[in-house]
Amino acid sequence: MATARRIISTCSQLGISLASAESLTGGRFVASLVDVPGASAVVRGGLVTYATDLKASLAGVDADHLEETGPIDPVVAAQMAVGTAVQCVADIGISCTGVAGPDPQDDKPVGLVYTAIAFGGKAKVFEHDFTGDRDSIRSQTVQAMAVNLDEFVGELAFGPEVGQASNAGEDATE
Repeated sequence: MATARRIISTCSQLGISLASAESLTGGRFVASLVDVPGASAVVRGGLVTYATDLKASLAGVDADHLEETGPIDPVVAAQMAVGTAVQCVADIGISCTGVAGPDPQDDKPVGLVYTAIAFGGKAKVFEHDFTGDRDSIRSQTVQAMAVNLDEFVGELAFGPEVGQASNAGEDATE
């Protein structure tokens, strides 16, 4: 995947580290990063918090908030990203939580996914409405995480205009 290679290269050049907290993707995102030679200089680790209670105990999500909203929630995604950065002692945390299907969960529709990127204790959340079967939704989630992270680290390295322009025209699925 060209996007994963670019993420690893840019983070390596910047001297910043990454960690992930994944729910519906089950570790697929961090696996896509560690497929890249040199990833060990950047990737600190990943948490697979598939069970709701693990989002609190491992990723630091507020248990009361989880009880109130359930796991498919933008605040949960943000707290997962911040929490994984803290737990793994990484500069950037990235997370995902959502409904891959085949059935809705907690009145949330299949395909609703929240991803988040945390840096410096703050998180940016992205809401996605994916379509397709379970595997397709999981793959789309991994791809969205990669594209968002690629843009984020590109902006860290080069600034907003250049960071986004450097990714223009490249296929994120390579």
